[in-house]
Amino acid sequence: MVGNRQNLLYAECMEHINYQLIAIAAIVAISSPGPATLAIMGVSMSQGRRYGLVLAAGILTGSLFWSVSAAFGLAAIMHANVWLFEAIKYAGACYLIYLSYRSLRAAMANAPAQIAKVAEANMGATYVRGLLIHLTNPKAILFFAALYSLGVPAGIDLGGLLSVIFMLGVISATIFLGYAVLFSSSLVRHWYLKLRRFFEVVFAVLFGVAGFKLLAAKLSD
Repeated sequence: MVGNRQNLLYAECMEHINYQLIAIAAIVAISSPGPATLAIMGVSMSQGRRYGLVLAAGILTGSLFWSVSAAFGLAAIMHANVWLFEAIKYAGACYLIYLSYRSLRAAMANAPAQIAKVAEANMGATYVRGLLIHLTNPKAILFFAALYSLGVPAGIDLGGLLSVIFMLGVISATIFLGYAVLFSSSLVRHWYLKLRRFFEVVFAVLFGVAGFKLLAAKLSD
């Protein structure tokens, strides 16, 4: 009797979208340190608010792509095709290692002004860089796939799916753009300029560790 009641309660819960579960999981996962947030921090501190926001916009675009893909089942199809998922994983790992190399090169540069001057002609490249960070991140694919499978009941209508996509988009935009505004503040940039080489070396190490860890990770991870 108790078991039947529990099953009934579970079925009733799964008739509706669990917005609270989705929101909490999204806030914790998106705001936690990772390649996307590290990149936003680095660019915002070194190149200023405009570039931080542009990079965040690229990352947000990639996040929305995987959110929509998971909502309509593409993420599950990709995960079922191991070779494609593996290709994205290795591409992401190589890109993180490349970002590590860029940070090391920035740390060895004589003046931060030289870096800013080079970046001035590459606003579009900054957006693409952010986009690639998320498009080549297999963790993002798994995260959104798990989020939709746990918080969204099977057979939900289009309106329900769009509401979840919109909510996740608002959460992602708030966090990513918020990081760009926070880390491009005058106080944070002041300390970045004083400790520029230290920050760039830290970013290089973190990107490198993330990249090599991704290369060594099993698909089941």
